[in-house]
Amino acid sequence: MFSTLANELSAFMEVSKLYIYPWLISLLCLWGINVINWLFLGSHLNILGIYPRSIFGLLGIIFSPIFHHNFSHLFFNSIPLFVLGLVILSRGFKIFYTATLIITLLGGLLVWLFGRRAIHIGASGLISGYFGFIIITAYSNPSFVTLLSAVLVLYYFGSIFLGIFPQEEQISWESHLFGFLAGIAAGFLQIPEYKDFVINLVCAVYCF
Repeated sequence: MFSTLANELSAFMEVSKLYIYPWLISLLCLWGINVINWLFLGSHLNILGIYPRSIFGLLGIIFSPIFHHNFSHLFFNSIPLFVLGLVILSRGFKIFYTATLIITLLGGLLVWLFGRRAIHIGASGLISGYFGFIIITAYSNPSFVTLLSAVLVLYYFGSIFLGIFPQEEQISWESHLFGFLAGIAAGFLQIPEYKDFVINLVCAVYCF
């Protein structure tokens, strides 16, 4: 039993090492883009966020996770984004890519359909999606690593769940809520008996 746990943990650490530097570089690029936007462009690129029920606002489905209001906004998103993203990357790039794509497209579209008429920007929706994905993965594929990851994520980042409820007017709780739901959908996509249902659900939302 202990040898199995050790092997799982060792495999997790080895895969994580493969992605930690590329993921860190991606985060630094995110910072670079935002610093340029803040200092040299007067934050005008923030207009590329999601503006619900506006044709131009559809661009935000792709671009909204990139842009942030200010240093504090990006700083407090960076740590959970890095940690949760790395946890999912440890399961393989294909799983990470698929989860990120579903969370971004499905969560973003739901914000566009049902969100308040304001510009929604920031990676918090993606973070909430990663949070939901990790929890569902622990349920659908229980192992020492997935369960430990879920426990640690709940312990250190459990407050992410509270973000799905309406709070301050400036906070896009819609991004948190729909990102979280999209992460759950991405998690269920890994379960064969739910795969067709999730695919049909995503298609139905985009055909709505």
